[in-house]
Amino acid sequence: MASTEGLMPITRAFLAQYYDKYPLTPVSEDVARLTSKLRSMSDDLIKELPLTEAESVLAQEVESATPHKIDQNMWKNREHIEEILYLMEGSHWPKMLQQQSTPEEIEIGATLRELKVKLQSTLKTIEQFHTKNSDNVFNTVMTYMPQDFRGKLIRQQRERSERNKQAAIDALVNAGGSIHDRFALLWGQQMERRRQLAQLGSATGVYKTLVTYLVGVPQVLLDFVKTINDDDGPMEEQRQRYGPSLYTLTDMAISIRFYLLISWGRYETRKLQKDEFLVLKEAVHTYTSEMNRLAEFFGEVFANSPFFIKAEDAGIGENSDDYKETIIPVGKTHEVSLQVDSVNSYIGWDFSLIQSKVTMDIGFSVEYIGPSGEKIMILPYRRCGSDQGNFSTLMAGCYKLIWDNSYSTFFRKTLRFKVDAIPPVADPVEPEVVAEAEG
Repeated sequence: MASTEGLMPITRAFLAQYYDKYPLTPVSEDVARLTSKLRSMSDDLIKELPLTEAESVLAQEVESATPHKIDQNMWKNREHIEEILYLMEGSHWPKMLQQQSTPEEIEIGATLRELKVKLQSTLKTIEQFHTKNSDNVFNTVMTYMPQDFRGKLIRQQRERSERNKQAAIDALVNAGGSIHDRFALLWGQQMERRRQLAQLGSATGVYKTLVTYLVGVPQVLLDFVKTINDDDGPMEEQRQRYGPSLYTLTDMAISIRFYLLISWGRYETRKLQKDEFLVLKEAVHTYTSEMNRLAEFFGEVFANSPFFIKAEDAGIGENSDDYKETIIPVGKTHEVSLQVDSVNSYIGWDFSLIQSKVTMDIGFSVEYIGPSGEKIMILPYRRCGSDQGNFSTLMAGCYKLIWDNSYSTFFRKTLRFKVDAIPPVADPVEPEVVAEAEG
């Protein structure tokens, strides 16, 4: 288990400095030019014949704003590519084109097959980006998790959860679900992972009990997942920096798809013109080239992006969040009393001594103070430099956490600590620790 001592979640200011090392070359000006041309060609086709219901639905999406999140755009590109590939399947060509009765149609058919290969390659590139990004985030998170049976249980839970999610996708496909239905479910699953992470990060009650203490998740990790995907959180720097280039490619993908859809719907009355087909061909070549470049770039940048940084690197002191600091003089103790109203509550703590030039430890113990003032030792006295732990209360009343420096003759101790008293929760819900950080 990697140490998180002295670390805090990344900040937007830190990411700005990090991304300065990874400048993104803007996408080719051909992207905007060809997208505009495809939109104009589509408008001309719409004048030939009113839109069908399916075409109208897609036309509304064409006119809608591009999603702001980086990963949602990547998922939308996967969806658009699959829809384009569907339209490029020979069995889905207009019947006149399927007959391949003229040299022009034979040439169009051959070119469509070539474009399919390029799009399939780009689709695979994006899929690999998603897989590697997900695995990288999860594996990074796991380095900060307990490396005992608890970590193994978390991995097993993730594998079980992912099998269940895949089973839901398979069931949808087998029931005749469309490409759009499948990607709507995939994105819904992704957002569910995010909600669960947010619940862990802002954990209270049973989530905090199970995750922070029983499972052993460091608080800094919970702080990370709590804010990482907020609209105005650290990842906003990523969206502002790299989003515009990706957004133009998302617009281009849906423009290619929309033009193909309405062109096929009007092929019987207006065959594909050679100059129009050349625009389509150039658009696919430009799109696949630029998307491959962006996916490779994002893969490198995101894989090397840190989750946590030292407090001094963020330009703030270490005493942040709910942690407190106190100096315990020579021969003195420091005590924190917690009033617990219910049995089966949890008391938890996390503390460390701020490092100095000498190795230091401090005495630590926990005791219960009864109604008549009697003391019951809960955690026997021991000396250590840091500790994180918890226990379930068997009695309501006052619990006292004691840090003891009375044995020290020469050195005062600077203690950084956090304590919690967590009430019981009647209906526990098992949290899912699965992470995929987005843009």
